[in-house]
Amino acid sequence: MHADIHLQLHALTAEELRHEAAAAVPRPAAARVPALRARMGWKLVELGLRMATPAHSPAPLAA
Repeated sequence: MHADIHLQLHALTAEELRHEAAAAVPRPAAARVPALRARMGWKLVELGLRMATPAHSPAPLAA
């Protein structure tokens, strides 16, 4: 058997095994975040960023 064909067969087998393994593993609960929870989290991040930036900083002028 040629080395190129042998390598391609191994690559195909490895890809099939990866797909089977991914299908067999249940997704963690963190990956199934409800839309409301995700939106609330991003709103909290936005609020935190607003609180962390100075309130009276001058806006940068375009050059």
